[in-house]
Amino acid sequence: MRPLSMVTKVEDRAPRVVAAQPYGPAAAITRRAADRLRAGHLWVYRSDVESLVPPLGATEIQPGSLITVMDSRGIPLGTGLYSSASQIAVRIVSSEAALPRATYLEQVRERLHAALALRDEVSPESMENDAHRLIFSEADNLPGIVADRYNDLVILQLLTQGTAQDDLRQLLTEVLRERLRPDTGGITIWERPDPKIRELEQLDPPTPGPLHANTTESPQLTTIFTINGLQFHFDAGSGQKTGAFLDQRLNYAAAARYASGNALDICTYQGGFAIHLAQNCRHVTGVDASRSALEVADRNRELNPGLAAQVDWIEADAFELLREYESTGQQYDTIVLDPPAFAKSKRAAEGAMRGYKELNLRAMKMLRPGGTLITCSCSHHVPLQEFTEVVSAAATDAGRHVQLLETRGAAPDHPAILTLPETSYLKCLICRVG
Repeated sequence: MRPLSMVTKVEDRAPRVVAAQPYGPAAAITRRAADRLRAGHLWVYRSDVESLVPPLGATEIQPGSLITVMDSRGIPLGTGLYSSASQIAVRIVSSEAALPRATYLEQVRERLHAALALRDEVSPESMENDAHRLIFSEADNLPGIVADRYNDLVILQLLTQGTAQDDLRQLLTEVLRERLRPDTGGITIWERPDPKIRELEQLDPPTPGPLHANTTESPQLTTIFTINGLQFHFDAGSGQKTGAFLDQRLNYAAAARYASGNALDICTYQGGFAIHLAQNCRHVTGVDASRSALEVADRNRELNPGLAAQVDWIEADAFELLREYESTGQQYDTIVLDPPAFAKSKRAAEGAMRGYKELNLRAMKMLRPGGTLITCSCSHHVPLQEFTEVVSAAATDAGRHVQLLETRGAAPDHPAILTLPETSYLKCLICRVG
């Protein structure tokens, strides 16, 4: 591959714009970042950009552009989507340099078909399961694109300056319409921005209304979807992320197999774990700080009238409630801990570890001998080994003999990339507490 013209290296951490080159927009990156890309990582952080090369006739690189990434010697490493705002300055989409937008869109079409074919294999639609992740960003070689399906609704997220563009919206809508239920009424597709990421990426809000509707009447916003044979409400206009946590689908089922007796589900959100536990327990208490989430959880309970357990909901802070329950001697046979991401940045990892330890320590003290602890973390800044170590430290401080029965992750419709550790974000440990 022919090296690009050299660019001037700068000593400070702010990228310097240098003279335009005939190869199109480009970024020269540090040796450390180049080594990561050669090892299979797909991100270039802003702190690793040494200089920026605008296209001919321009003074800057437009947000969302496809740019060539090269090492400090000018050797190209591939093409990526450029963000002028995010700390992830470039997301690699091809090993080919100077990739045109038209070619990128052709590759997106091919990769989208491959992603949908994978879901047909690892998470096929059935009477028992009609909700799954269709597209998982870098994991499907489609950085900045996420799509989740809930029965006849598809929720699309375009999370970068390079993907939140009309040509990509049109392509994705076209392929999803063709592939999903074309003979049985079709689907409705909504774009739902993540407010925090939209702010970080400086993205405009999407145009109101669905990208595609399966009816000429009022566009559908709600549905009922099924996972593991249980039914749940879905509202495209509310809830977190795309609306539900489909990555826990198989962990819900595994937890139900181990659960028994009196169960406590901490951070239940809309009742995913709690309703699964209720298949085999006598009594289940779901706890969450969000009243609106608990209201949906109770509607989900009503959707499944055959549950064996009595189910109650408590609106409370998880830490405060566990402190109170431990001090009053509350005992349970099964406890689930599924808190939101404590570490949303590397700086927050230390505080997150303290939070995970406190939750697990108190839960272990409240479990009857032989009880089951299902403990989760969705913080990608807390690797599996560190999470396991903090649960182990909690067991030591609680004076309990803890057996690790299963180590689990996200369902296979949320695949991980071995060379991108950030995609292995979900950890679920199932433990027997003696």
